[in-house]
Amino acid sequence: MACDAGPTITPRALSAAALCVLLQSACAFAEEPNTKNEAIDTEHIYGFMIGTDVGDPGEHEFQTTATGRFSKQGGNYQALNQELEMEFVPFRNFRVELGTTLAAYDISSVPGLANLNRAGLQGASLDLRYKFLDRETAPFGLTLAVETHGIRFDEISGLQMRGYGTELTLALERDLIPNLAIATLNLSYQPEWTHLAATPTEQQDSTLAAAFGVMAQVRPGLLLGGEARYFRQFEGIGLDEFAGQAFFVGPTAYFQLSERARITASWSFQAWGRPAASGAALDLVNFERQQARLVFGLNF
Repeated sequence: MACDAGPTITPRALSAAALCVLLQSACAFAEEPNTKNEAIDTEHIYGFMIGTDVGDPGEHEFQTTATGRFSKQGGNYQALNQELEMEFVPFRNFRVELGTTLAAYDISSVPGLANLNRAGLQGASLDLRYKFLDRETAPFGLTLAVETHGIRFDEISGLQMRGYGTELTLALERDLIPNLAIATLNLSYQPEWTHLAATPTEQQDSTLAAAFGVMAQVRPGLLLGGEARYFRQFEGIGLDEFAGQAFFVGPTAYFQLSERARITASWSFQAWGRPAASGAALDLVNFERQQARLVFGLNF
């Protein structure tokens, strides 16, 4: 039985529109890159992770992030999120980000999920980050991020619901080779509360995650590297009952288009996973087989 709400906008169409906007913006702001080697600013160099840098006081940025999640245990599964965010740094070491998200789902013949094709406003978010240690003056960089969000569609099934959650992320960072290579570690805990439409009870779940990334500056304004991420999901916000786990790995590229514009592109595939009470080599119940992200940012 197909579920429908609002106009029929597929993830493929929304993805194409987002890509056009990003490419047009990139062309408009592209300039000849600076040829001088400079210290690596890690605020936006990762796709799925965060760096410890938070920007300079008084800085304002607009950012759009397109995230695609593809392939389940069978059938057709495509989910796309398009985030629009405003970032500003009111004072030293503290960054605030306000965002809104559009979501689109195209699901058919996936075991355990209803056939569905829908798109609409997903929700809003608030992200606060504070840098406690600067790696230039301390043995390593240290930043705490607290992101709170509310959503209207279930992240996996796309079904209508009310949900909210918080993600706590601790980022640690150290230069491997000053101005050339850097390594970053993220540790996070994410509790979620959801209430699906037409159901009397509220569901709770939580996720623990650890991610490690390395980026190298191959020339000024161009960084290449990769991210490895491990997720462990539980039922209940207190890590009550194990639900599944997955390990994702893939490349990341960052390109500074000009002094004001930048692009980050990441792709990850599930290299290993296991849902609860199963001997499967991948967890395609709680996670997807592939994830991709494209980020465009502009300072003003």
